[in-house]
Amino acid sequence: MDEMVYLAMTGAKQTEYAQAINSNNLANISTSGFRADLHAFSSLAIEGPGAESRVNAVVDSFGTDFAQGPLVNTGRNLDVAIQGRGFFVVQSPDGSEAYTRAGDLRVNSGGLLSNGAGHLIMGDGGPVAVPPNSSLTIGADGTVSVQPLGQGPEALVIVDRLKLVDPDIKQLSKGSDGLLHLPEGQTADADASVTLTAGSLEQSNVNVAMTLVNMIELSRQYEMQVNAMKTAKENADSAAQLMRVG
Repeated sequence: MDEMVYLAMTGAKQTEYAQAINSNNLANISTSGFRADLHAFSSLAIEGPGAESRVNAVVDSFGTDFAQGPLVNTGRNLDVAIQGRGFFVVQSPDGSEAYTRAGDLRVNSGGLLSNGAGHLIMGDGGPVAVPPNSSLTIGADGTVSVQPLGQGPEALVIVDRLKLVDPDIKQLSKGSDGLLHLPEGQTADADASVTLTAGSLEQSNVNVAMTLVNMIELSRQYEMQVNAMKTAKENADSAAQLMRVG
């Protein structure tokens, strides 16, 4: 295959990959606690006979942006936001322990505490079970208290405590379920220094303006690579025509 076509083709493919990462960030600008995925282009030498001078541009997905997103006051008792470092512990779809900053909590039909994405919130001893109540509050340390049905405010009962953790973010990676995981199924210990603010939600940390600029730049790069493939075809056609004339 012509070198010019090969390099332009692989460049276009890698640009599509980068655009997919960027588009996923843009699609989650309204997702509570979402952490943006990062990407960058790097040079990768092509291996093989006769290809020593060829270098491809390759997209590297090099992690997650862990900067805190803006906090929004909602006034809802079950909306809780983590101040500073730390994560909520949830049960991932495969049953393992995973981490998130999404604090849009609710009680599901089975009486278990979950977040807006449907992931069960973990407490000291597993998923947090909430008995029938007339009010539910979550303290700054994650303590879940309820006022049982038919009883007064003086009868507050502590039912569990949210498991809050603060693992090394360098070890965290985002899985296909959109949650953060430690390597090889490791789990983090509860950390009492992680504190919550009730009645608030942490928004996505995606920078909308920067993401839109990236989208335009990636579109232009893709167009340039397609034009390079067209130019290669025109060059090949011209060379073939000259050969016929000769």
